[in-house]
Amino acid sequence: MPTVADLAAALNAFAPPHTAADWDNVGLLLGDPAAPVGRVMTCLTVTPDVAAEAVGEKADLIVSHHPILFRGAKTLVAGKGDGDVVLPLARAGVAVYSPHTAFDNCPGGVNDVLCRRLGVRNAVPLRPREGPRQFKIAVYVPDADLAKVSDALFAAGAGVIGKYEQCSFRVPGKGTFFGTDDTNPVVGQKGRREDVDEWRLEVLVPEANVTAAVRAMRAAHSYEEVAFDIYQLRAGQSGGEGRVGELEAPATLGELAKRAKTELGAASVQVVGDSSRTVRKVGVACGAAGEFLVDSVRAGVDVFITGELRFHDALSARAAGVGVIVPGHYATERPAVEELAAKLAADHPGVTAWASRVERDPLGPG
Repeated sequence: MPTVADLAAALNAFAPPHTAADWDNVGLLLGDPAAPVGRVMTCLTVTPDVAAEAVGEKADLIVSHHPILFRGAKTLVAGKGDGDVVLPLARAGVAVYSPHTAFDNCPGGVNDVLCRRLGVRNAVPLRPREGPRQFKIAVYVPDADLAKVSDALFAAGAGVIGKYEQCSFRVPGKGTFFGTDDTNPVVGQKGRREDVDEWRLEVLVPEANVTAAVRAMRAAHSYEEVAFDIYQLRAGQSGGEGRVGELEAPATLGELAKRAKTELGAASVQVVGDSSRTVRKVGVACGAAGEFLVDSVRAGVDVFITGELRFHDALSARAAGVGVIVPGHYATERPAVEELAAKLAADHPGVTAWASRVERDPLGPG
């Protein structure tokens, strides 16, 4: 049977915590990592009734989109705020993991689920994220040093490309030097020019590992003066927030709003703009993401879909000629929570997983 730590590791791989917003609180937030897990419940938010369901159904782990103790807590007392959520779970040994904004934007996450359900194709990040900065180290080594220098670089964190490790490129060539009277060359003699067979060894290294990699390379190299170059590479994109794509076929704003209501199970849908207007290019940002309207306008979308929108943002959208569809915070995120339960059950045979059956949208029609 997998443990809490096993499930947390799988969730970390699916929605890496380092991709979450800086202000967020994600990961394993409550529980014993060594505890076994046979039953998992997913939900959008851990409320007292959702916590009671988890305890009553003997869940071992809750995967809650929104974090518990989101703003921190100085006290946990029964009958007061977070105490009514955390204390029953702690007593029952129920762990809580929250992926939140990492889940919003990961491949197959909340925004991708929204796009798929609404028929938005070829979606890419609406607000792209720059990937971590990479450098290339190119060092010139004699044949006798090639293996030990490359091994030292690899041990220092260099040579990783995606899921591959110990990656390098090696080109043979001819190096020259003239050792002055103060030198003590490892090969050849001082006082004359030497031509030496060498290798140009190239490796990629993350910015955080550059200093350690250079130190390790120098220590493994036999030369008094090591010849090497360091190049900063242009950072590429590494995912991002929100999505922008196109409908397979044009639709009116009103038709897309009806589709959103049906596909997301929304109690109601608010619309900004002329419902008869034809739209095709779509910006998507789940939950309380009205600030992505600016990115959508910049991307030239016809319509922006989000869970919440402020009054003045609605006016801004209308002035910019961009339609907006607002199905509600719950409706834009709950479908992905339900699909996550199915994914966890499929990925972990023997684990029973379900989406909370008591959770409801706190906002409903009058």
